Amino acid sequence: MRLFSYQDASQQKRVGLLRSNDSSEFIDLSATDSKLPNTLIEILSSGNAMSHIATLAKSASAVIKSIEGVRFIPLIDRPGKVICLGLNYADHAAEGGHSTPEYPAFFMRGPSSLAAHLQPLIRPRVSDKFDYEAELAFVVGKKARHLTSANALDYVAGYSAFNDGSVRDYQRKSSQWTIGKNFDQTGGFGPWLVTPDELPLGASGLRIQSRLNGQVMQDANTKNFLCNIVHTLVLITECMTLEPGDVVITGTPAGVGYARKPPVFMKQGDKIEIDIEGVGVLINSIQDEA
Repeated sequence: MRLFSYQDASQQKRVGLLRSNDSSEFIDLSATDSKLPNTLIEILSSGNAMSHIATLAKSASAVIKSIEGVRFIPLIDRPGKVICLGLNYADHAAEGGHSTPEYPAFFMRGPSSLAAHLQPLIRPRVSDKFDYEAELAFVVGKKARHLTSANALDYVAGYSAFNDGSVRDYQRKSSQWTIGKNFDQTGGFGPWLVTPDELPLGASGLRIQSRLNGQVMQDANTKNFLCNIVHTLVLITECMTLEPGDVVITGTPAGVGYARKPPVFMKQGDKIEIDIEGVGVLINSIQDEA
């Protein structure tokens, strides 16, 4: 299944279900069953709603709408936690002058830093060094603590695309990366939550690209993670409880803008695409802060 979050004409939050992977139509889940929650985080927290949605997908009475003109909102628009991995591809660590880490470089993002599919990413007025990072995201489906390699994937609700937009000069003002990763509306997230049954186990072996104005900037594969999805979940849950709707961002491969010669940064009017095999294409324009 491929689920997404959007606002209707009255600005109410809704959840849609694509009828097929390449469909121009979707099922309005709230209109099909008014008892369903109106947000993905509530659906995941409810326990059995996902299995009910799978049944609704085959219903002859489902309310069908066109996806044209839909106003997307971030897939999980107010996640409790957004946990990010840095340096999770050896080639990206090397291009930044880092050695391959023995333990992931974890950091956090706040909800106000997220931007939806087709929504502009905002280049802040204080910097012209706004960089792209193609990343696979996954969303937690159940409360999780002290997971093991045997059960970790049972707690993944689905996968999506993420652009970890980074303000590089601010990222380097501190020994911690947080400040450069949390400017408002800089992290693209979406368009779909793709359930695990549609992808290889642990989302391994997926081609991942970023394209800036149509030019391929990053081209890699999730099989090259230094810390795969299972190990990531084991490490995180040995120190904290994950909850339904929490988001984990898995790191970016080589090819980012700051490491190029000369550097390439995103600017007003640019179009940046994050394309992950089997997951979808996240598209954002770049807009200068007013």
